[in-house]
Amino acid sequence: METPALSSATVTDVHLGSIACTLGSRRRAFLQTSPEFHMKRLLAAGSGPIYQLCRAFRDGESGPLHNPEFTLLEWYRPGFDHHALMGEVEELLGMLLGTAAGRRVTYRDAFLEACGLDPHRATAAELRHRVRELGLELSADLGSGEEARDDWLALLLTHAVEPTLSREAPTFLYDFPATQAALARVRPGSPPVAERFEVYCRGVEIANGYRELRDPEEQRSRFEADSLRRRRRGLPDVAPDERLLAALESGLPECAGVALGVDRVVMLAAGATRIDAVTAFPIHRA
Repeated sequence: METPALSSATVTDVHLGSIACTLGSRRRAFLQTSPEFHMKRLLAAGSGPIYQLCRAFRDGESGPLHNPEFTLLEWYRPGFDHHALMGEVEELLGMLLGTAAGRRVTYRDAFLEACGLDPHRATAAELRHRVRELGLELSADLGSGEEARDDWLALLLTHAVEPTLSREAPTFLYDFPATQAALARVRPGSPPVAERFEVYCRGVEIANGYRELRDPEEQRSRFEADSLRRRRRGLPDVAPDERLLAALESGLPECAGVALGVDRVVMLAAGATRIDAVTAFPIHRA
């Protein structure tokens, strides 16, 4: 499939920066952070299994592993859950990088092994204390309120958990906290978990996948919660994508989807350590 790079709607996620532009008629549009919303509209219309190799754009992302413009391989499998899709990603990485069978570990077990705490039950204050015990340097204190929990978890993930993940074969980290579900389904339980996974290969995160949320009311509720968080952080307000919500209302099939960073896979295949080593025109040379 091929979907638009420009759209009237964009993501509400507080951690993703969209690049806005104005068309000739003064209509506002956004370069897409991924083709996810449009591909789900196609799935709801009966497309069946689909994939796309496309350019994506994210503001504020520039560094050794980031470029504001990059290439994604994104695909969706009706009838799959996130475990079945992990198997397909593992097979693809074996073909592209020659990697062996990967390790699968829950988000909880990875935190218990690396940090000695349960990420689903630890309070923000406890997470903050663990960060200080580990001697991690902070540019600013994230706070101790419960709204800061996910920020502390993200810090521990990148600085304490990720370095412990296997470098010999891909690691599939799955069953994230429900507060980090994004567009994934949440599985009830004690605690409830998001049926989401991330893939790490040779120390680099290269893919993010979900068992997709199909409930339009739950999706609207998440969009509204994102909007509230954006206002509290002083971020630009973003309206929910009503076309996506209408597609969910019409009926999204049971499915799982994943987005894989092609530039990072090429980087690993070439034995490079920076995106700009395998990109002809990174942003500083564009």
